[in-house]
This record gives sequence, structure tokens and C-alpha cells, in this order.
Amino acid sequence: MSTLYVVIEIDGRLAAVDAADVQSVIELENVYPVPRAPAWVTGLTAMRSQSLTVIDCRLALGLAAADMAGERSPVVKVAGHLYALKVDAVDDVLEARSEVMPVPGGFGPGWQRIGQGMIETDRGPVLLVDVEALIAGPEAKAA
Repeated sequence: MSTLYVVIEIDGRLAAVDAADVQSVIELENVYPVPRAPAWVTGLTAMRSQSLTVIDCRLALGLAAADMAGERSPVVKVAGHLYALKVDAVDDVLEARSEVMPVPGGFGPGWQRIGQGMIETDRGPVLLVDVEALIAGPEAKAA
């Protein structure tokens, strides 16, 4: 129960990514669009001379885009590729206060698709995010 999580906010909802999966937290600058990329792929940016694919988490969940996203983005590595997650806010790094519990109904299809479970934190219950499912976008099928 002492696992650390990076808590993010997307569309007013708190979610968590395992801190061990987060390479860094960066400020998004100079995002270059990628022609013919899915809508949730905002574009490419760089971190320490490495290319990052920028994922708009709202669009990846099938939600409406926000006028203004947060300034900071967690960077995660999935299958050898780096992704910057465009979120509303990077909230905190918190310790889980419970084991992973099932995701209750009523979250909506996008959230149900990416939810690995719920964890209790000092901030209350938080949805644990399956980063691979998030990056796959709204067209991916729930496993």
C-alpha cells in the first residue's frame, strides 16, 4: 500500500498514474501537429532532445476539448515510446492508502475503458489510469 502515484486532473476528475511510470513532468512548449494523426494526438514536442508524442487526455477519453489545458504534463514511456499527457493539472504525488478496488459504475465509457481500479488517497478516492488504454484513444475497445 505504499505505492506512490502522480495525481492528475482531467475534466474535473482526479486520476492517478503510477509514479514509477512517470519519467518526468514538463511544461509543454512548441507542440508541432502531425498530419493525419488521430484527434487525441495533439502533436510532437521535445524533452532533452527526445521526441514526445503529445496526447490530449480529454480527447483520448472521448470528452470535449478544453479551452485551456494545464501548463505541466507528465511524461510516460509505453512500449519504448515517450508520451506527454496533456491534462488539466498535475496535482500532487500521493501514496495509496488502500489496495486497488474495482471501478464503480457511472463513470462513463471513456473512464471505464481506462480505469484499472480505484485507490484511496489523502485527497479521497482516485481512479487509477491504464496509460496504454488512455494513449490508444476513444476508438480502442475495453479489454
